[in-house]
Amino acid sequence: MSNKVIICGVDTSTLPKFSANELSELMAAIKKGDEDAKQQFIYGNMRLVLSVVQRFSNRHENMDDLFQVGCVGLIKAIDNFDVSLNVKFSTYAVPMIVGEIRRFLRDNSAIRVSRSLRDIAYRALQSRERLGATLQREPTLEEIALDLDTPYRQVACALDAISEPMSLSEPVYSDDPDALELGDHIADSVENDEKWLNNVSIQDALESLAPREKRIIIMRYYLGKTQVEVSDEIGISQAQVSRLEKNALKLVKKFFV
Repeated sequence: MSNKVIICGVDTSTLPKFSANELSELMAAIKKGDEDAKQQFIYGNMRLVLSVVQRFSNRHENMDDLFQVGCVGLIKAIDNFDVSLNVKFSTYAVPMIVGEIRRFLRDNSAIRVSRSLRDIAYRALQSRERLGATLQREPTLEEIALDLDTPYRQVACALDAISEPMSLSEPVYSDDPDALELGDHIADSVENDEKWLNNVSIQDALESLAPREKRIIIMRYYLGKTQVEVSDEIGISQAQVSRLEKNALKLVKKFFV
């Protein structure tokens, strides 16, 4: 966050930095209606918005748009923050900012959801924000369903229906380029287990490998480790891991014939 970042025309390196006491004083002034204090508080927390926006960098959305939406969430958090509760503002604000960005992504999704489910989902999201402000924590689905007087199953299905779909290319364990992707873990209903076993013996394929190559394949494809993690554990370079893995896969493929 110390690096210079320009987003929506704002140079984040020039944004003011306030101490915890200064932020508390500004918040107290805001609650008394001081608009200048509110403006200062917003600028002082834009780095917080940027840190949240960066969580969504893999969505291929316009980052300026997400930053602006995140700022809306920040302003909502400022307006609804209860200074009488012993809670840090950032602890309360981050879920509000995340929720605002997710709402934006959901409303701009190409997937269409039935009107009835969407209505339940919107009411559930409003309930989540309302309960979150009261409880000062993320409410459970059971609490949301009780608040809406709606069956738990309907609330869960509605929220699932509007959730952002995941890409099959989404890294499962980390953002490392060599990480296994979601698609690597999805079963193929056509090439089922029985058909695979009729054509290949995984155990025989592994036993045909040298001990180090066998270990690399197990760590990469059974334990989901990245090449960097494997290289650190085995004590060789990532380039060597890559070369050994490729050689091992060539040998394993012979058992698929």
